[in-house]
Amino acid sequence: MKGGILIRFLGVCVQNLIECIKYLFDRNVRFREVINQAALISFDSLQISFIIAFISAAVIAIQVSKEFLMTGAEAYIGGTIAIVMIREIAPGFVALAIGARAGTAISAEIANMQVTSQVDAIKTLKINPVGYYFTPRILAAMITVPMVVLLAEFIGIFGGMFVSYETISLHPARYMASAWAWMRVKDIYISLLKACVFGGLIALVCASKGYETVGGAKEVGKSTTQAAILSTIYMLVADFLINLLFYIA
Repeated sequence: MKGGILIRFLGVCVQNLIECIKYLFDRNVRFREVINQAALISFDSLQISFIIAFISAAVIAIQVSKEFLMTGAEAYIGGTIAIVMIREIAPGFVALAIGARAGTAISAEIANMQVTSQVDAIKTLKINPVGYYFTPRILAAMITVPMVVLLAEFIGIFGGMFVSYETISLHPARYMASAWAWMRVKDIYISLLKACVFGGLIALVCASKGYETVGGAKEVGKSTTQAAILSTIYMLVADFLINLLFYIA
């Protein structure tokens, strides 16, 4: 995608976010719909998120265990896996999984509403369609994606412990001692912040792309594909900026 398209669409997303904030402060949000969207976005993504977290930690454990054992640094395996999972793997991979599953569903749903004139029907009732459709989804994603990420971090850390024990017979007590020694509360806070930002971005970008859809079923498919690409790009940029802000600045 061209840079101009990314910048233009970013402006569209900012405008939609402002509309959602206004809608939220007008107390028009249907909290029943927020709960429904939370189930669709995060609860239904628990299984794939946990599988990704476990496999990612297992792969890291396999990659580093023998090398650390050869250098006598096997006591650092737990800390290494814990830091990598908390800082990057869990928030990043879980958000990508939710974006691929729930984000595309959001885009397809709103795009279908747009091409079937359901959005126009909402406008005739003098209801702001951006606030009505976007706000519950953004709130649900921002609230629940951090919960999924936190659970995925536990799954990943314990998955790494299991694989380390099976591959090099690293005692779980040594593994967990290293993990606790390396973990910091700051890292967990930043991880949850990332998850909150990523969740909001996924819902906002995918909903905005679906809302722009004009045409028929073919355009719905195109919008869904583009929504997945755009949400991934913006999420990675946000990840870089958050790391730059908290770990370098």
